[in-house]
Amino acid sequence: MTLSALLGPLINLSPAIPAITTFTILGIATIDSFSLQGKGGALLLDWIAGFSPQHRDRIIHHEAGHFLVAHLLGIPVTGYTLSAWEALKQGQPGQGGVTFDDQEIALQLQQGKITTQMLDRYCTVWMAGIAAESLVYDRAEGGTDDQSKLASVLKVLGFSESNYQQKKRFHALQAKTLLEQNWSSYQALVQVMRQRGTVADCEKAMVNEV
Repeated sequence: MTLSALLGPLINLSPAIPAITTFTILGIATIDSFSLQGKGGALLLDWIAGFSPQHRDRIIHHEAGHFLVAHLLGIPVTGYTLSAWEALKQGQPGQGGVTFDDQEIALQLQQGKITTQMLDRYCTVWMAGIAAESLVYDRAEGGTDDQSKLASVLKVLGFSESNYQQKKRFHALQAKTLLEQNWSSYQALVQVMRQRGTVADCEKAMVNEV
């Protein structure tokens, strides 16, 4: 916008155009902050990124990692979304993802008596998206929210930063091992999620490959 204002006279561009553009974008940002709680920016970025087939495919592989590991560890999956727009339509925060029936762990956290088994299961599920991306693409681009969730839970439970880093690496390895051991189920799940199959469709595809 600064360049358009400076170069406008050279290319006969009206000075009103940069001003209107700036006003419009600032207006959208204000509406986003006060009305959409910041989701508008996520929707815009999600829409732009959606033009890349590689980006869409990476998201599917990431979320399929969460889905499969949750299924293997007995954590019920209640749904999934693959974009910020889908998440907004379903009333979910963020840019989408796999949703779980997490009442049990939420209750234990409120009581401050979470079991080691419960904590380990969820830590492995949270790291499964990163593990899946690393297996398919050699490195993970997503997973910031997953790591933040893991860090916040461990902080509440009194884990130090060094212990958090150890847990993160350990559960990423656990998730990677589960994915490798159930690779055919993972690939079948990815195919169903590409077609936006239901949770029941996804579970059926995984079971059929066992």
